[in-house]
Amino acid sequence: MEKDKHNDRLTLLVEQYFHHHYEGLHRYAFTILKDNDSAKDAVQAVFLKLWEKRDTLDEEQSVKSYLYTAVYHYCLNIKRHEKIKARYVTERDNTDHDKADLLVSKEINRQIMDHIAALSPQCQLIFTKSRFEGRKYADIAAEMGLSIKTVEAQMGKALKILRAKLFDIMISLMILFFL
Repeated sequence: MEKDKHNDRLTLLVEQYFHHHYEGLHRYAFTILKDNDSAKDAVQAVFLKLWEKRDTLDEEQSVKSYLYTAVYHYCLNIKRHEKIKARYVTERDNTDHDKADLLVSKEINRQIMDHIAALSPQCQLIFTKSRFEGRKYADIAAEMGLSIKTVEAQMGKALKILRAKLFDIMISLMILFFL
């Protein structure tokens, strides 16, 4: 019976603290969070914690300083969580952009390789040796038993064909870069 009276008295005490300090705590939380709903949530969470700890409540200690300190720390945790969430969203967006860039790059590379494969066999071989293997025209000519002028002419032909075929790709790339 006495325990019930003690609990009733503590419940009444917490309610009094709530009515007496709620507005000031809400204003304090709002100055930190700059959001009315978040400020209300912070104050309510602190009072809920006070309610849960009402059996250990020491009336001699300053409940007001406890409440303000608890609201302060609760608000800081909210701000910290918001920063982490914002960083996560930014990283996820960057990863999505990187994946999109990689897909575009793979598609462009595939189209270029398809156009190279469509060149005549000799033109394709000369282009591949020059551009992918980094070989000089004189080396290619000597290896294939051709004149340097023939290698130059085949390279000119390959580049002209590829420029014409890849014009659409370059336009698409420019549009993407400007967006």
